[in-house]
Amino acid sequence: MHRAPGAVAYSLLLVAVALPFATLLREMFAADATGVWLHYASTVLPGYVINAVVLGVSVALCASVMGVACAWQVERHDFPLRGFLAWALLLPMAMPAYVAAYALTDYFQFSGPVQSWLRATFGWSKGDYWFPEFVSMPGAIAAFSLTLYPYVYLLARTAFAERGAELFEAARTLGLNRRQAWWRAALPVARPAIAGGALLVTMETLADFGTVSYYGVETLTTGIYRAWQNMGDLVAAAQLAALLLAAVMVLVWLERRGRDRSRYANVRARGERMRPRVRGIGGWLRTALCVLPLLFGFVLPAVLLLRLLARDWSSVSATAVATWTRNSLWVGCLAALVVVTLTLMLNARARLAREVWALRVERLLSFGYAVPGAVLAIGVLLPLTWLDGRLIDWSKQWLGVNPGLILTGSVLALVYASSIRFYGVAASAVSAAYARLPLSLDDSARVLGVVGRAAFLRVHWPAIRRSAFAGMLLVFIDTLKELPATMTLRPFNFDTLATQTYNLVKDERLGEAAFPSLLIVLASLPAVALLARAQSAKPSRRDD
Repeated sequence: MHRAPGAVAYSLLLVAVALPFATLLREMFAADATGVWLHYASTVLPGYVINAVVLGVSVALCASVMGVACAWQVERHDFPLRGFLAWALLLPMAMPAYVAAYALTDYFQFSGPVQSWLRATFGWSKGDYWFPEFVSMPGAIAAFSLTLYPYVYLLARTAFAERGAELFEAARTLGLNRRQAWWRAALPVARPAIAGGALLVTMETLADFGTVSYYGVETLTTGIYRAWQNMGDLVAAAQLAALLLAAVMVLVWLERRGRDRSRYANVRARGERMRPRVRGIGGWLRTALCVLPLLFGFVLPAVLLLRLLARDWSSVSATAVATWTRNSLWVGCLAALVVVTLTLMLNARARLAREVWALRVERLLSFGYAVPGAVLAIGVLLPLTWLDGRLIDWSKQWLGVNPGLILTGSVLALVYASSIRFYGVAASAVSAAYARLPLSLDDSARVLGVVGRAAFLRVHWPAIRRSAFAGMLLVFIDTLKELPATMTLRPFNFDTLATQTYNLVKDERLGEAAFPSLLIVLASLPAVALLARAQSAKPSRRDD
């Protein structure tokens, strides 16, 4: 009987996770679903799918090339500015792709400073020279690749540090040249990590709305938003959302299947490893290789935002920005608290009470990170709207009061979607902390009579609190940057930094958009600092 409350809680959590997806399935098979699907399939759907595939594959390849190249140079060689670049290469993670997109486009477009200088210097006019067109598919690929490559860099560097460098050196002693040793020894053992990073990049690309909308690239995400918000076509939006979800699930399945088939022994060297020093032209070429993605993915967009802000400072409303910031902080803090509280409770129950269901619910909730925000927005909004209607009817009948839209008229719907979307971010940090906690500590505490809540507070919490705080911060930052779900689920007249950045850019008010964009970047920097600190927390390998 003492397990009944736990069973009820797990059931409620399962219902909360499954409800959005069950709603999508229900709408997919509505009475007029077939006709809607055939109409979209014969008109815009092929373009959506082709653009999504081209964009996802291209960004994954470009980001993987940049991330792997930088990770190998940083982990394998000692060159000028290596210590700085080792952590600075993570900084583009703080720059949302849609922010970098409009900053770079404003600088490099036909009326921007670069092309204006070229025409003034050489006396050229339109048609006399060729320059890349940023508002295009290649421009979107560049913006995504420059801001998302750190996902691959982070995982690939860890893999190279654990196995790749030592196997590379062993292959060299067996007579292979540098290229052969890298292709046949270092790269294969890092391939699962690279594939995992490429999957994260692809999911972020497919889930994006702000960048593709600004560049005019029609994808499934823009189709979902247009069908729901502009055309009021609920069935079409649900069908497109289900198609996007199915594509993401296939990608996740393929990545996990490939990872399960790859098993390598951990040959990480104990102690310090000597890196060959590279000085002169070779060293500075390696520095330039690592500086370029950092320059175009973070430094240049940040400088351009400051330039735009300085140019149009007088048009910025401090009161409005303060309101957007308050709203963003409110939603981000609520989502972070909900997520971290849930993952701490589930992990603690699985550890202390040996409850198998706690681990199963934890794994199911963690899968929400693979679900795009636009998909969750549709799945969350529909059942909550129905539930709001029932609550209003019940309140009028029994209390004679109209309470209004309690769920969809407040931030509850947005916090609900954000909690499902970003649960895996905090769960991975907390689960990893628990995995490092020896079971012998629990046994010792039990012998001393410290069990249940007391064991969590006195034994577990001191050891995992830093990881819990890191997970909370990462959820907060991801919620702050989330655009599709926020635009769909935010209450009326409730604007955040992300939504107002998008609206101002859409209206070509770039100077006004610079301030909220910079605030998003500044708020994201602490999470990047935590990742950099965790990366540098490994045993030192510097050579003198």
